[in-house]
Amino acid sequence: MDTRVAAYAVVVDEGRMLLVHWSAGALQGWSLPGGGLEPGEHPEAAVVREVREETGYEAVLDGLIGVESVVYPSAERARPDLPDLHALGILYRAHVVGGALTHEVDGSTDEAVWVPLAEVDDLDRVPLVDAARRAAGLPVRD
Repeated sequence: MDTRVAAYAVVVDEGRMLLVHWSAGALQGWSLPGGGLEPGEHPEAAVVREVREETGYEAVLDGLIGVESVVYPSAERARPDLPDLHALGILYRAHVVGGALTHEVDGSTDEAVWVPLAEVDDLDRVPLVDAARRAAGLPVRD
């Protein structure tokens, strides 16, 4: 079984949530800005770096809100020939302090957008988005 540890930011401003469009092979969906830790990297440094890379924004963390732990069977991965994956997502509240909205080039995301909170449920999103919204006390339509 593979293990992936990643850190993600829940960024909400003026009733909007910052999301990125993620794709890996045939899999895709809206997700939170964030991603995998580099060897030896602290999760807080990783999420700040990932927000900058994926959205163009400089972010400051407001606190840890949770950890999401999910096991994806190999059949659900972008490459089914890989082993099962245990994904640990460390979730932080954050806010933007600088930069300008831009899209990542040559990365795992291809678009960054602000989405009104009332419209997030209508998006094709990865389950992490709802887990993070619940951890942050934001509404989720079941």
